[in-house]
Amino acid sequence: MDEAEAANELMRLAKQIAHHNRLYHAEDAPEISDPEFDALVRRNEALETAFPHLVREDSPSKAVGHEVAASPLGKVTHEVRMMSLDNAFSDEEVEEFVARVRRYLNLGEDEPLAFTAEDKIDGLSCSLRYESGVLVRAATRGDGQVGEDVTPNVAHIADIPQQLLGDVPEVFEIRGEVYMARDEFTALNERLMEEARADAEAKGAEFDPAKVRQFANPRNAAAGSLRQKDASVTARRPLRFWAYAWGAASELPTDTQAGIVERFKAWGLPVSPLFRRCGTLDDMLAAYAEIGTARPGLPYEIDGVVYKVDRLDYQQRLGFVAKAPRWAIARKFPAEQAETTLESIDIQVGRTGKLTPVGRLAPVLVGGVTVTNVTLHNRDEIERLGVRPGDRVLVQRAGDVIPQVVRNLTPDFERAPFVFPDHCPECGSEAVSEEGEVDVRCTGGLICPAQRTERLKHFVSRAALDIDGLGEKTIAQFFALGWLESPADIFRLKERRDEILALEGWKDRSVDNLLMSVENRREPDAARLLFGLGIRHVGAVTARDLLKYFHELPALREAAEMARAGDEEAVGLFTSIDGIGSAVVEALGDFFHEEHNRAVWDDLLSEVAPPRYEVETLDSPVAGKTVVFTGKLETMSRDEAKAQAERLGAKASGSVSAKTDLLVAGPGAGSKLKKAQELGIEVIDEAAWADIVAAAG
Repeated sequence: MDEAEAANELMRLAKQIAHHNRLYHAEDAPEISDPEFDALVRRNEALETAFPHLVREDSPSKAVGHEVAASPLGKVTHEVRMMSLDNAFSDEEVEEFVARVRRYLNLGEDEPLAFTAEDKIDGLSCSLRYESGVLVRAATRGDGQVGEDVTPNVAHIADIPQQLLGDVPEVFEIRGEVYMARDEFTALNERLMEEARADAEAKGAEFDPAKVRQFANPRNAAAGSLRQKDASVTARRPLRFWAYAWGAASELPTDTQAGIVERFKAWGLPVSPLFRRCGTLDDMLAAYAEIGTARPGLPYEIDGVVYKVDRLDYQQRLGFVAKAPRWAIARKFPAEQAETTLESIDIQVGRTGKLTPVGRLAPVLVGGVTVTNVTLHNRDEIERLGVRPGDRVLVQRAGDVIPQVVRNLTPDFERAPFVFPDHCPECGSEAVSEEGEVDVRCTGGLICPAQRTERLKHFVSRAALDIDGLGEKTIAQFFALGWLESPADIFRLKERRDEILALEGWKDRSVDNLLMSVENRREPDAARLLFGLGIRHVGAVTARDLLKYFHELPALREAAEMARAGDEEAVGLFTSIDGIGSAVVEALGDFFHEEHNRAVWDDLLSEVAPPRYEVETLDSPVAGKTVVFTGKLETMSRDEAKAQAERLGAKASGSVSAKTDLLVAGPGAGSKLKKAQELGIEVIDEAAWADIVAAAG
């Protein structure tokens, strides 16, 4: 692999890992298993080791958890950062970890070096701050620096004492895991189902079990239950806690990890019942084997064993790397597996048009859970595995998410290969994959039933047409009634005023406000309209870039259709626009190639009349200059910063070069800042940029 290929893969991995981190830590809705995620992280680490000069500012190796998003809960800045752990996947890697610790401490093979071992519970990290033995604050890990304030919620967790017992330091932050036991998780899901059934019966509505929102696994249940704005909801959930670490402390009551855990027990806190001290490497490996054997019978979910250097002075000397301590490591368990029959392959169409194959299995017990569905990811994965309906397959359940096929156990010659559809099973539109991508997507867009309501929600969203009164529930209701099938139908709602008024919850004022909001968008901003159509690769910034060049939507469409027909001059028009590449040109061409999309487009433009798109720029000291933003922007999004630069007559670029005139650097700025300094480029912070924007009016 050359440097260019490595840089591209590091970019892809950074985005992919950040995406899965957000789903796991911020939304409690993972898409992939722990081993799949670990494989991505290890690939990233291997590339960064081979190409250290290509390490990115947004490298996953620098991140812990995920930044706390907008939340009804308050934010808490941790006095001592909450770190994550590096992982090991074999005895050899544990042996290397021990050897690495010895080398760092300059300890001979005969010198004693003890570790602790405990099961790694699968829950949500939580920090409890005690002052004079009284609990004063509880917070989630968040991104390690800032978490969410869950103090009222933990008051309802019986395992967490409000007052510690015995002699306790003046300040002591106890860290551990909030979790839910397996049987209590099952009972919670059953209760949610029964409550939904009773609610439907009370309303005289038909009960649909498929629409009941249940938790996918105990970890998600614990996280979702703890992070409630209403603490009374947490009080009704069977949450538990155990302690295993600490943060800020006015003093430490002992000098070993094992001693601290003993103090936790004396103070009235639960700890792992499998915690032990290991004097040798053999003891450590034996602990892993014994805990692994006990795993199926434990009342809670675990996914590995955590080893820590026992002596605290050694921990202090070893310190930390970017996001993890040098003195600890997590040895992960392999995924649990079982054999079964793949009975069928269904193709599901997601809200973005992605065709996802889902395997339907003969029910099989894997890791204590009955599995009936398995993700097959995409067309390439089906080809790689060679699976077809009727095959015997080996499946594994890892991380308690949808399982995956490990291997096809049926010989290839027995049946013909599975043929992946080239048309959408929902709407019949072409299903295509872009060059360099494995995903196959429906090109039907706004006419595809599987995508339509989500596309309509996007069309009226704040970043698109920003139509007040058309929320998710209203769109779903109007769609179900057959009133909204395409964006143009929104502008025909005035003809249904009396019908809307007849619906429960609607009054004259609310109907009139909705219709007025719609009418106020009869002459929409062309870039917002284009973005609102949800064309793949055409985001808000790309839509503005396109309209700054073409100015009017008909001109854009004509050029896109010519480019798809092979007109090199038309292709050149697009690629001459800064930031527009072949992926955008291809996506626009695919969109207009579909007759359904052309009909939606024509229908919409018969209802609205977007004026010619012109960007008004202000006189400013950065007019005509190239500006690059790097690091973490704390008062605005990256898109907003770029929009500000455009309004000031500047060009916002994504990379630093000799043509760069100004670098705006936020916290965490790395290689771009270094390069700018080497090139003698002016560097300012976010506050100075805000002053430039304010001065320009």
